[in-house]
Amino acid sequence: MPQAKQYESHLRKYLTYPVAYYRRGLFEKLVIFFIIAGLLIYFSFWSIAQWYSSTQSHLPMTYGVTFVPDYAQSLGLNPNQTMQALIGIGVRQFRLTSYWSDIEPAQGSYNFSQLDWEFAQANKVHAKIILVVGLRQPRWPECHPPSWVNTAGPLNSWEPQLLNYMRIVINRYKHNPALEAWQLENEYFLKGFGSCNNFSRSRLITEYQMLKQLDPSHPVIVGRSNNDIGIPVGQPKPDIYGISIYKRVWDANVTHRYLEYPFPGWYYGFLAGLQKIFDHRNMIILELQAEAWPPNGKTITQISLSEQNKSINAARLKNRFSFARSTGMKDAILWGAEYWYYRMEIEHDPSLWNVAKTEFKANDYHNGSYLFGHIASR
Repeated sequence: MPQAKQYESHLRKYLTYPVAYYRRGLFEKLVIFFIIAGLLIYFSFWSIAQWYSSTQSHLPMTYGVTFVPDYAQSLGLNPNQTMQALIGIGVRQFRLTSYWSDIEPAQGSYNFSQLDWEFAQANKVHAKIILVVGLRQPRWPECHPPSWVNTAGPLNSWEPQLLNYMRIVINRYKHNPALEAWQLENEYFLKGFGSCNNFSRSRLITEYQMLKQLDPSHPVIVGRSNNDIGIPVGQPKPDIYGISIYKRVWDANVTHRYLEYPFPGWYYGFLAGLQKIFDHRNMIILELQAEAWPPNGKTITQISLSEQNKSINAARLKNRFSFARSTGMKDAILWGAEYWYYRMEIEHDPSLWNVAKTEFKANDYHNGSYLFGHIASR
């Protein structure tokens, strides 16, 4: 009997909760409502992230790097020595650029010597390459037209020349054994960053259709922006989406301090899961910050080593690799490999290089079958 009375007491107590809520003031009701709604949203996001992670659990983790010879040179490095050093520590996946300004400096005159050399080095060690094509490609000023093209003019005055250049690049490398995938443009719709003039979706669609027609065999990646909850809904629909993740940056607008984005790894797993639910396409980390972010508009070569350490040091770099794993995504391209080599060769600080060496040497590249596994898992 005492147990029955206790059960009855608890039941009566729970049944009075709706009445008690009804009797509360408007402010209290709103607070309770938003707390419950927040918890439901949090649990929903987390659940999608866990589900997505489970769909990718059969795939091995792969790390790669973005390599830009122009950037290595701007740091005072020999680009070829830099890439060879990266191969030496075990890097077997490269995201390479094909700047229009470098390859066609004069109309109709092409120079593929540097990019051909990079492909040759990759082939020697059975490394794989994601080649970026298009006008907008990684590193400032983002868009890289040659001096003889005015991309601020009407689209029809320069788009044919861009498409012709892209066609020549695609046809040159589409049969190369090192080619793993194409990346079309880079953060194409990011208007607030870079020296770019045209953000026409129709141009992006035209480029995608041409790329797929010229090379239907290799997957095409299109990158999305950082952090936003939304998902890409418009055309074109690539084989794989890429996301950029920056963790610690200099806030030049409000606080004028270093800002650490608070998003946990599973948040990006949620974004990838949401994308997969929506259109059954996977997502990879196309750009994971792994270099210093200089304050006040300076370049890395203009700030001290102690200042560089405020945004990236050995411990933070090691954490970047762990963070990549925590997202549930299985392919992570790190941003800043040239900088690691700069720290070692110019600043005489091998701490970042040693972390990268440990991680890449331990990475299982599963016979070079990287992104194709992500497509098959759809």
